[in-house]
Amino acid sequence: MADDRGSWKTFGERLVYDNRWVQVGLTDVEAPNGERWDHHVVHLARIAIALIVNDQDEALMLWRYRFATRQWGYELLGGMVEAGDDSVGTAVREAVEESGWRPIGEPEHLVSFEPLPGQVTAPVDVYLWRKAEHIGEPTDAEEVGRVEWVPLSQVNRLVQQQKLLGSGTLVPLLYYLNSRPR
Repeated sequence: MADDRGSWKTFGERLVYDNRWVQVGLTDVEAPNGERWDHHVVHLARIAIALIVNDQDEALMLWRYRFATRQWGYELLGGMVEAGDDSVGTAVREAVEESGWRPIGEPEHLVSFEPLPGQVTAPVDVYLWRKAEHIGEPTDAEEVGRVEWVPLSQVNRLVQQQKLLGSGTLVPLLYYLNSRPR
């Protein structure tokens, strides 16, 4: 039997903003202390990420600019899972569109996570491939950047320099490095 001490009760949600990329709701909640109020919740679409690692122990990444945080940095390849698509197919499609490299073979499901569970639903699925083929130039004009094979030996240095952008890059890389045989 699960220990539910500290759990919150929910009594419904009312959407106050809704579009293709983000929904904002007010959820009628009761906290463990018995207080009840409308709590904001942000709902983001499911994201699929491709971690492609080659034989030289490098990960395929995109060096790009993110306007919201005004940062340049590296990101893994990935994007929003569209209605009717699955996460694996999305990870493959986004890798090809953003980098011009197509993952080869069956992926390993590396990890799934929620980056900000206190106020945001934003499911992320990460898949690992160990081979890819270069099939051309990137085709996604919105995801413009420099495609690079980045040595995994540089990950900790890049983390310290804040050059790895977002949990969709940090979590997969750190999880992958931590789970390898020593």
